[in-house]
Amino acid sequence: MTETVIRGSERHPYDLDDRYRSGSGTVLLTGVQAIARQLVEQHVRDIRDGRRVATFVSGYQGSPLGGLDKMLHGMPNVLAEHDITFTPGLNEELAATSVWGSQGQLGAGTRTHDGVVGVWYGKGPGLDRATDALRHANMYGVDPHGGMLLMVGDDPASKSSTVPAVSERSLAALGIPVLYPRNAAEIVTMGLHGVALSRASGCVVALKIVADVATGPGRSTDR
Repeated sequence: MTETVIRGSERHPYDLDDRYRSGSGTVLLTGVQAIARQLVEQHVRDIRDGRRVATFVSGYQGSPLGGLDKMLHGMPNVLAEHDITFTPGLNEELAATSVWGSQGQLGAGTRTHDGVVGVWYGKGPGLDRATDALRHANMYGVDPHGGMLLMVGDDPASKSSTVPAVSERSLAALGIPVLYPRNAAEIVTMGLHGVALSRASGCVVALKIVADVATGPGRSTDR
């Protein structure tokens, strides 16, 4: 969808897909849309640094991140442009195991990329299911040229869950650092910081995304 925005005496075309384009200026995003923007910004940042790094995303749907899989399925051109592979998991633990596998070292002469950023998404109860895979991933360590990021959707008010979901204590028990974005813009910035922290420390890093941040609108600007 393309519209025309009038600024002064000039007319500028505006495309709704600008929200997923680095260099598009200030855009309006929901928290879920900001996750996709973070994937794009990470790829652009790695290219600027002279690295060829792909992204592998897997997880399991569930509010407050319930629309993430549908959104990613609906933007194949963006995914292809930024070397992002999206494969939904059959369940949370298989998705976590797949993302952990993206951090494995390949034999000499078989690598096509410098590294892979692995991204897992799911809600609080799904984190409980994936605990074993995530504990092993964190203990084995991640690729310093890739990194592993968790997008954990928390529902402390139990709006769409049978029990309140508060995940930071479970993550702390796994030795996984937690970042807590307050809005869509911080999902992008903390996601970038999270990947950098993961590469530097060897740890899996999590973003705790509560329902109001996942579904609420916010502004984000180019990093």
